[in-house]
Amino acid sequence: MSALARWFKANGHSVSGYDKTETTLTQALQAEGIAVHYVDAVENLPAEIKENPAKTLVVLTPAIPADSREWAWLRAQGYDIRKRSQVLGVLTQDRPTIAVAGTHGKTTTSSMVAHLLHHAGLDAGAFLGGISVNLGSNLLLPKSPESPVVVEADEYDRSFLTLHPDVAIVTSTDADHLDIYGNKEALVESFCQFVGQLKPGGTLLLNHTADARVAAAAPAGTRVLRYGLTAEQGPELFAENITPEGHKFHFDFHGPQSIVKDLELAVPGFHNVENMLAAAAVAQLYGVGEEALREAVAAYRGVKRRFEFIVTNANKVYVDDYAHHPREIEAFLRSLRALYPAKQLRVIFQPHLFTRTRDFAEGFSQSLSLADEVVLLDIYPARELPLPGVTSAMLLDGITAPRKSIQTKEQVLENAQNDANFAVLATVGAGDIDTLVPKLKAILL
Repeated sequence: MSALARWFKANGHSVSGYDKTETTLTQALQAEGIAVHYVDAVENLPAEIKENPAKTLVVLTPAIPADSREWAWLRAQGYDIRKRSQVLGVLTQDRPTIAVAGTHGKTTTSSMVAHLLHHAGLDAGAFLGGISVNLGSNLLLPKSPESPVVVEADEYDRSFLTLHPDVAIVTSTDADHLDIYGNKEALVESFCQFVGQLKPGGTLLLNHTADARVAAAAPAGTRVLRYGLTAEQGPELFAENITPEGHKFHFDFHGPQSIVKDLELAVPGFHNVENMLAAAAVAQLYGVGEEALREAVAAYRGVKRRFEFIVTNANKVYVDDYAHHPREIEAFLRSLRALYPAKQLRVIFQPHLFTRTRDFAEGFSQSLSLADEVVLLDIYPARELPLPGVTSAMLLDGITAPRKSIQTKEQVLENAQNDANFAVLATVGAGDIDTLVPKLKAILL
């Protein structure tokens, strides 16, 4: 949403919006001249919106709860209200589009694609779901209408079906958003529909974990490239000689155009090597040469809140990550363990959504058990109302870590100050757990 807000602002429109919580991102938007308010009340809508309904476009995120007062008033007044995905579909319909979809990994992968093209000197645009460290934004404005644009294609509420890409990446089709889809079969069918909307002669890059039916749904003439960490997983795109060195990973890239030896990725994690395989392949498809690719990969610095190192000193390491699905948490913690195999790991996790916690409780418990200590915060509800019996406590029994507890944010901060029984700390989750980050950083430095 914030990328769209920035796009409209950059194109001369007056932009305002509502968010439930003030964050560094909303503060940045305000500093850029975008009005943001934090109380859901009709009286907080700017006067120019109330006075000019015919000249106002209301863009709606699925995160807005159904009982929103402002949304109800705008509907009643007959405003033009469109979903974020519909607006993205309109903005990209006449442009070459690279769409990155998947139940996890799409923000990192889309930021990688945008960075590689931009660093190599190609004119490209991007609408990202997170803040690229390299770009300092989630928006990259193209200079030309003919330039490709990278779009994070969200499967929630079937939003990505507004897109008709030239190139599509599918990073995963693991079960998620079952409050919308009901079951995994319906989710996979939605991905099949998305891939079926590739333009004639398009290219599909498919992670080896994705359902095979997705590849079969591609239109005739589509070039399908499967990718994975080994040749067995991704016969068309794979890595060799993967070597962790400190926070960096070195690997050889076997791509669609050529093999590029000894790429250096400064963002750690085997899953990030896999994400970079897809991004580097897109870069090669758009003509990025071997040396330019090597330099661009080495320069990539990641996305805020994706394996983001907050503190690294002789006493403590603190990493923050957006992971909110069991598979994401497992990938993150396994990579963190590979970097610090002998150190005590404390993980603070905030579950995101009551339905997701209910549907994947066993998976959350198993993945979190990779830590030495797990601290659970209360569930972040986002758009949802509470569900009877669904709390963070339902995860606790299944966690096999030696130490586990449920704490408030205040207790987390107090214990970080007074308890030195950890060497590596990780905060994990997609809610407002990021409000703890600057406070924990101040304690640990």
